Amino acid sequence: MTFVTESSSNQLPQFTILSGSFQPNSGAPRADLTANEWQNTASSATGAYIHVPFCFHKCHYCDFFSIAGKEDQHEQFVDRLLVELKEVGQLLPELETIFIGGGTPTLLEESLFDRMLAGIHSSIPMSSNVEFSIEANPETVTAQKAISMVEHGINRVSIGAQSFNLELLKVLERWHEPSSVNRAVDFVHEAGIQNVNLDIIYSIPTQTKEQVRFDLNQAMALSPTHMSCYALTYELNTPLLQRLHTGAITRVDHDLEADMFDIVTEELESNGYAQYEISNYAKEGFTCKHNLMYWNNNNWWPFGPAAAGHIDGRRWRNAPRLRDYFVHTPLPLVEDVELLPKDTQAGEAFMMGLRLLRGMERSWVESLVLQSANQWRQVVIDRNCDSGLLEWKKNHLALTVKGLHFADSVISEFLTQVDS
Repeated sequence: MTFVTESSSNQLPQFTILSGSFQPNSGAPRADLTANEWQNTASSATGAYIHVPFCFHKCHYCDFFSIAGKEDQHEQFVDRLLVELKEVGQLLPELETIFIGGGTPTLLEESLFDRMLAGIHSSIPMSSNVEFSIEANPETVTAQKAISMVEHGINRVSIGAQSFNLELLKVLERWHEPSSVNRAVDFVHEAGIQNVNLDIIYSIPTQTKEQVRFDLNQAMALSPTHMSCYALTYELNTPLLQRLHTGAITRVDHDLEADMFDIVTEELESNGYAQYEISNYAKEGFTCKHNLMYWNNNNWWPFGPAAAGHIDGRRWRNAPRLRDYFVHTPLPLVEDVELLPKDTQAGEAFMMGLRLLRGMERSWVESLVLQSANQWRQVVIDRNCDSGLLEWKKNHLALTVKGLHFADSVISEFLTQVDS
């Protein structure tokens, strides 16, 4: 389906939605918005996500849209991205949070990297206290790129350390030396950015509890303000899952993984990192605003191929193909458009909100329960409170310490009503 606006300097150019891309039972007719109306919803965004799809090497656990190599297309991509940013940026309010992810944004060579950041900074309005983050592979951070970050307003860097054990990195097919993490952090700190997140993965095949402690201690020695610590997941259509199915690797036992989760929480909290979400820990004042935007179900606008957006219950994704991204300009081809019914919106709100350690405000919970057919989610709340997996902490519904170990199963109960 194609929407075409009239030719005018005040109107948007062609806006295309792939035929058949609307989800079944979405509750939205296909042409419920014109191109202008769609783009004008950008004025409701509080954040933006910008996807840079290039990587040096595809890690075996990664299911994000990323492309290894293709250095000859880097410049064309930046040219195309800057056109999109300029087109939508004029409709955005001053944003509270911007995140450049991938892929590996820092893979771009220095002059092209600087040009991309300059275009983002000039096109997107930013509030005075904006959190402007970029994701980085430790091997690709240089002193000059760190300087470019600072010059163009970036104030938070998230570095994918994953592990400081070379053998475990090989299991993940991560191609970096542990020492490169130290070097990347030094470059960023020396440039003037103190807000640094380190990503750590645990529950890696063959990993021991002692190795988890080693990784945490190595990471904390670099004085990050934030730590994201994730249990390894086996996503569909990844080489890691294929290796699991063929017996090339063995998954860590569930009880051992639970012990590792406890080690992560205990070690980090004893060193001043407060757990504020199931997998995220921060020094005081350094919780991630961008992640909180997702977990609080706020609005954000997507830029780049495969980037997903959300405005007031409507979700969509830019087409995950470079060839389409290059051809459809200035606005990208859009796929997977879905306007969620109220009941489904309530389920997603619980799915995100219950990940937060502080939980969900009572008034929000009560309004979401009213959105549920026959208020069936109240039964789910009561049952999990009775079993000790959920609790009311003053005015917030939250997972208990016990419930954190069963978070996925508890949260899944809020998504779809099970016939009794």
